[in-house]
Amino acid sequence: MTPEQQILSECRTIAVVGLSSNPSRPSFGVAEYMQRHGYRIIPVNPQETEVLGEKCYARLEDVPEKIDCVDVFRRSEFVPAITDSAIAIGARALWLQLGIVDDASLERARVADLLAVQDRCLLIEHKRYFR
Repeated sequence: MTPEQQILSECRTIAVVGLSSNPSRPSFGVAEYMQRHGYRIIPVNPQETEVLGEKCYARLEDVPEKIDCVDVFRRSEFVPAITDSAIAIGARALWLQLGIVDDASLERARVADLLAVQDRCLLIEHKRYFR
């Protein structure tokens, strides 16, 4: 089983860092798709209050429930701090969306026993493995 398959099979609560309420943004489309397919979506964006009917949190550390996967829709320069937060909150996985690459952060996540994927889209991978 690939890390992508393992994350999609085992991680049901996904915190989407950088989730926008704008329906034309990729983060919205991916999160809406995952929500429709039974995943719990938790928006993380200090610029939003609610997205897809869910309360939005400013930081991963502010989320009061267990997060399985941290899905990142932020530029690569923000990834090291997000990786630190994902490790600190005990997430099981770190997923960097298409175009987001940070080899050092990916390695740190893996050393901390997180499943880690970069430069892949949750929606595309879900369709590939589960349709």
